[in-house]
Amino acid sequence: MQRTLLTIILVLFGALSAVALWQHGYWGILAPHFKTFGAGQVLADLAIAITLAMVWMWHDAKATGRNVWPWIALSVVAGSFGPLLYLLTRKPTQNAW
Repeated sequence: MQRTLLTIILVLFGALSAVALWQHGYWGILAPHFKTFGAGQVLADLAIAITLAMVWMWHDAKATGRNVWPWIALSVVAGSFGPLLYLLTRKPTQNAW
């Protein structure tokens, strides 16, 4: 069930991201966040959230013997795609959510 939900989220978010990139480009997605303090707050919030996700991935990868660097790099460049793909490729454990 969790993998199905993660896959659906990844596909829908990927489609939304593809359309945004096609219409506005990479900088066009980021540029509006530098125009107002409200938009900057949203960008800062997303940066904090992705940093927390990367810290979790770091600890989880260390505990499960995975190489975390590809997922960290992907998270820095493509945001939520890193943690989503990390979770999709993670081996199920009894302690999994």
